[in-house]
Amino acid sequence: MRSASASLLAAVLMLAVELHAAPAPMALPSPSTSGSSQILDDPTFGPIPAKSSYYTSNNSTSRPFPGNYSQPVFPTSNGTAGVDDLLFQNLLGAEWAIYSFYQFGVETFNQSVFEEAGYPPHTYQRIIEIRDNEAGHARIFEEQISNASTKPAPCKYQYGITSPVAYLAAHTVVEISSMSFLTGLILQAQLNSSKAALVAIAETESRHEAWGLIDIWQQSPFAGPADTVFPYANEILDTTKVFIVPGSCPAGNPDYPVPSQKLPSLSYKEKSTTLLPGSPLTFAFSDPTNQPSFEAGKTYYAVYFHGLLSITEPFDTKTNASIIPPEFEARGLFLAVISDKPGAPTIDSVKAGPLIITEQPVEVNSGIM
Repeated sequence: MRSASASLLAAVLMLAVELHAAPAPMALPSPSTSGSSQILDDPTFGPIPAKSSYYTSNNSTSRPFPGNYSQPVFPTSNGTAGVDDLLFQNLLGAEWAIYSFYQFGVETFNQSVFEEAGYPPHTYQRIIEIRDNEAGHARIFEEQISNASTKPAPCKYQYGITSPVAYLAAHTVVEISSMSFLTGLILQAQLNSSKAALVAIAETESRHEAWGLIDIWQQSPFAGPADTVFPYANEILDTTKVFIVPGSCPAGNPDYPVPSQKLPSLSYKEKSTTLLPGSPLTFAFSDPTNQPSFEAGKTYYAVYFHGLLSITEPFDTKTNASIIPPEFEARGLFLAVISDKPGAPTIDSVKAGPLIITEQPVEVNSGIM
């Protein structure tokens, strides 16, 4: 097995794409329709999470339920939408991208590919099991949306990954990012039952992350006493739109996410930093069609989140230079945004980002593999 001290979400995955992608990115086909999607409005239809072993041991390479339905489930009631319907619509939109990422892995790779790359013989089986878990998450989120609101269906997605190394690096970032936006969504939830469901799903994502850290990267699974809470979860969800094939979402799907700030995406100049606490960092705005507009004479800040803390550092609008807070422990996840106020106290104060920085192992960010 290789010694894997190496290996968003979107910014890190885009780096993996640049280093490992084929000339044309690979796109997953749309899921095949298995009859009318309206049947999904019945919570007793299909395997039921926590009752059925389907979402842990399906083991098929075919698309599992409910990902084999390609159309949204439209409202069957004229009543008032549930107070957390929008939250779970957004979350289901993100889940389809994550579930599809694992289905992409199941369809693209096989056991021998991972073994030949030096990974444990059970790696491919674990990817299948995680895919099954994610299908269960999709079903749980569908069930949390009332019949007065639309339940979104999958779009088509492209990930641009062709090597098992890049894929497993992306897995690490996907899981730790999921943990962060799930805890952030708890701040939006109004019902205690919704908050409990979000915690339960985040706990499962942490198991996925721990497996990768131990078996794939030979790292400690522990990231200190608390994982990172990011208060503006929709900003992370927004970064997942980079994987959606334009025009591929089914007619009738709600917008995703809502609300969307459409912030400039944030990356960094690779040679400018080690990404460790105390290191200089030069930010980059990776989308040429969506660049920030900084007001002359106004002060802007780089705000970093880690654990339950946020620390504000200077940001130079001429050079895009900042520094990663030296106070942070080099474990888990850092998130950074550009704000016009210290601490980024409100969502409107965020002007770009977030940038996702994985500290375990830090090499996944640079894609040096």
